[in-house]
Amino acid sequence: MKTASGYSPAVRTGLIALLCGLLGAGAALGIGLGTGALGSATTERIVQTVGGERPLAAAPAGNGFSAARVYAARSPGVVTVFSYFGGAGSQGSGFVVAPTGTILTNAHVITNAGETSGPVSAASAVYVEFPDGDRVGARIVGWDVFDDVGVLRVDPADHALAPLPLGRSSRVVVGEPVAAIGSPLGNTDSLAVGVVSAVGRSIAALTARFDLTDAIQTDAPLAHGSSGGPLLDGRGRVIGINAQIRSDQGGSSGIGFAVPIDAARRSLQELMTKGKVEYAYAGVQAQDLTPSLAAHLGLRVHRGALVDRVVAGGPADRAGIRGGGRQETYLGEAVVAGGDVIVSIGGRPVADASDLVNIVTNDLRAGATVTVRLVRGGGTRTVSLRLAARPSR
Repeated sequence: MKTASGYSPAVRTGLIALLCGLLGAGAALGIGLGTGALGSATTERIVQTVGGERPLAAAPAGNGFSAARVYAARSPGVVTVFSYFGGAGSQGSGFVVAPTGTILTNAHVITNAGETSGPVSAASAVYVEFPDGDRVGARIVGWDVFDDVGVLRVDPADHALAPLPLGRSSRVVVGEPVAAIGSPLGNTDSLAVGVVSAVGRSIAALTARFDLTDAIQTDAPLAHGSSGGPLLDGRGRVIGINAQIRSDQGGSSGIGFAVPIDAARRSLQELMTKGKVEYAYAGVQAQDLTPSLAAHLGLRVHRGALVDRVVAGGPADRAGIRGGGRQETYLGEAVVAGGDVIVSIGGRPVADASDLVNIVTNDLRAGATVTVRLVRGGGTRTVSLRLAARPSR
């Protein structure tokens, strides 16, 4: 598991994901490794059978969370991933999600994403090792650097498979107990336990220069090699893919983050059906509008996404959305004032910049035309915004 330092400042929550065309990223995805796209019948069968195992029954009253129970049921489906780049090797984790041999992991485990400013390339060879020590070859199906999701496939005839059921990260609540299974520091088939410390985090991605939205924060101990392993709830359902740890010391003691499984499920399905993952792009940079900042700026609305600037020639620019024109400091924070305040997009309310990022990233599709309601000066107006596809750079 790689380490990156620091959060994006809260006031800039909306910056990176919507400005990825300016700030850049590696190649957005890859497919196949010379094998071509999967056939439609195979694709349909794999997508429909993802998460084939049932969740564990609820624990008896009074017994609560049992990490031993979750581990016993789910560890057979967790694998160690070995990736080779020429003569160099690296190690991560992964987990089986379909009886056809589909495995989820992180993009940075099976590619050089995060290690290069140029095009992302896949590992030249990938192997997965099961808990019994048996190792088999794996084929890279594809990857999505924007959500740091990688997809592998093994031949189900090579080893017995125990797919893990996928839960819903949108239902995760702070404080619920979780279990992480993986191979930290090469120690295969290891268990770590903790709780969900926060949800909806917007953090800098390891594999692209923009924010990964809706990340799950956990205090379950994670370390190098845990990347790609499952974060499980009390009923043994995968709620996230363990992706990174943030630490002032650069070690394994710090705050862990997981890619939400709802986002990973989307990446998986689009890679399997279309060979790529496409995200909508608005082309704006925004900051949170809070009640105190609104009062300071003399705005009539108290919450929303205050637009700093728009990308010249981008979707928001063509729609007539305006950015700010003056910089000032308020309560110790840099503020770009004078721009429009977005209060809803596509019929969904926008309370802050994070809402804007999440809605565009997770709910809307490239090519769609949506209505944006905004406040400008003393009035409210609506504009039509045709979203583009997020640029790969």
